[in-house]
Amino acid sequence: MEGNSAVTWRKSSYSGNNGGQCVEVGNAAHLIAVRDSKDPEGPRLALGRETWEAFAAKVKKTGIHQA
Repeated sequence: MEGNSAVTWRKSSYSGNNGGQCVEVGNAAHLIAVRDSKDPEGPRLALGRETWEAFAAKVKKTGIHQA
């Protein structure tokens, strides 16, 4: 994933507004990307759509997204 121009980023609804732990998820052509909103040019994790959907379903099922 080079640059951010081909990715539409959105901040997680579970991220706080105090500048703490912020996660953004990006939708690209065939990938879902994750990055730290405090470091938008830093490392990113890119997953295929099926892998992302399986991950998100597991998180929702286990409730590990709850603080």
